[in-house]
Amino acid sequence: MTKYLLTTLFIALFITSAASAKIPGAAAKDSIVIKTRPHVRKFFIGTALDAGIFSLATIQRDYTNALGAPIGSTTSYSTLRFSYILNFGLTFNFNFGRHFGVYTGVDLKNIGFIEKLSGGETQKQRTYNIGAPIGIKIGNMADKREYLFFGGGVDAPFNYKEKRFVIRSQKTKFNEWFSDATPSIMPYVFAGFAIPHGISFKFQYYPNNYINPDYYRAGFIPNEATTVHLMLLSIGFTAPFGKNPDIVKKHVADLKTSTM
Repeated sequence: MTKYLLTTLFIALFITSAASAKIPGAAAKDSIVIKTRPHVRKFFIGTALDAGIFSLATIQRDYTNALGAPIGSTTSYSTLRFSYILNFGLTFNFNFGRHFGVYTGVDLKNIGFIEKLSGGETQKQRTYNIGAPIGIKIGNMADKREYLFFGGGVDAPFNYKEKRFVIRSQKTKFNEWFSDATPSIMPYVFAGFAIPHGISFKFQYYPNNYINPDYYRAGFIPNEATTVHLMLLSIGFTAPFGKNPDIVKKHVADLKTSTM
């Protein structure tokens, strides 16, 4: 008798557990979460791709003898420079689909280089530039998602500043608006990538001479026979303005079918 009671109790527990295991499935039918892919905006205005900029430059100097014949040259690298003041702008983005887009815009950049001269002297040259990039984006065009970008653009410097010092607290400074110390137009190329949450990394290169080797000031030519190629690595934030109303997450509760 005890054997039959234990068998009956086991069967009852098995049926009860099997029935309770089906309850979550039934609840799932009554409560469904529908998640759609983030909508891709066709056109939007966002922030530019620069915030903090690391600058490095190659510096080549050519030497001649008394007769003006070339006798050699030297190439060196500048000291790494970092700037974060007044690097900002706007981008105008057009997406052709979920995985391809283009953009242009306008930005303001603080760029330049630092050089260690003979005798322990340090020289800093920098310009404030207003620029216009044209870029291509490949990847996920939804807001703050990952993608690659590359392209080119032009900068126009409008303020030049130079500092020289051996002791940092004893500097000589020179500042000039729309100076001839640099070219009036600076073309560049760039490539980079953006990661989720709107953070971007960009490499930018200026193929032309950053300074004007024929620039004449106060009776001498400070950058005579000198060629500087500037390279930038920037860390920025690519955030669109405004909320995207088409990012949808719907929760449908107590969904009933016609057969229930």
